[in-house]
Amino acid sequence: MTTAFVTGGSGFIGGRLIRALVERGDRVRALARSDRAAAAVAAAGAEAVRGDLDDVAAMTAGMAGCDVVFHAAANVAQAGPWADFVRGTIDGTRNALAAARAAGVAPAKFVHVSTEAVLVEGAPLVRADETVPRAARPAGPYPRSKGMAEELVVAAGGVIVRPRFVWGLGDTSLLVELSHAVRSGKFRWIGGGRHLTSTCHVANVVEGLLCAAERGRGGEIYFVTDGEPVEFRGFVTEMLATAGVEVGPKSVPLWAARTAAALTAWMREPPVSRTAIALIGVEVTVVDAKARRELGYVGRMSRAAGLAEMRSALVERA
Repeated sequence: MTTAFVTGGSGFIGGRLIRALVERGDRVRALARSDRAAAAVAAAGAEAVRGDLDDVAAMTAGMAGCDVVFHAAANVAQAGPWADFVRGTIDGTRNALAAARAAGVAPAKFVHVSTEAVLVEGAPLVRADETVPRAARPAGPYPRSKGMAEELVVAAGGVIVRPRFVWGLGDTSLLVELSHAVRSGKFRWIGGGRHLTSTCHVANVVEGLLCAAERGRGGEIYFVTDGEPVEFRGFVTEMLATAGVEVGPKSVPLWAARTAAALTAWMREPPVSRTAIALIGVEVTVVDAKARRELGYVGRMSRAAGLAEMRSALVERA
């Protein structure tokens, strides 16, 4: 039986990871900075460890006796003060690494949830693998901070897993934001939306994390996806339909979206950000052959099965 420590356990990926660990018989402790977070991780089956990413002592105590640490916490906003990204993503990762080291967790048993966003600058990213260097001019504070966090993990000998476009039942971020944009009349396909995208169902993210914890090599990076790329517009249309949201045909040229992002970059919550355009306005496809070869990653949840699961949930709610 393994004992695992999870940061970000009240989030979409972290919560699914906790349930998977518990289902296979592992003991799980999860960092919780609020009563709400503590209730969420407890409901998923973990022991709540009260504290924050600023609290190295609390994390060290929680990690004592743990075999593996999964670091899923980060500031996932697309815009906002740089100080928030430093605290929530960069310093948070540095502190989690320090706690793991103090608790005696092996470096290669520190598994970090990252993102393909660390590679994007605004131009299409086509079938990128782990040899592609991190962006020299990251497309916003989120990619920049995640890239800097990756550097810390690699230096410490941890293992990095990069899922692309995480989706699935229970999504509290991507699906919610897209649904709100459509319902408020603000959503537009950028450049028509016919470009390709890689995706990764949350169940496949968890599979990748578990594989990385068992067979990942320290200092290495692994992409995980649902398999071959899919058309962005077609997939997002199907995904939103599972929430009862019908997307219209309205589109905006890529140049116009970039102009709007530049003009509103000063806003705390701009209508469109450089980060969003770089991630969903152009092709972003990655290759996960390394994870399949070295980790034994399969990606067992197909897009069809994941969408069917979400449609069933919609019917049950109705």
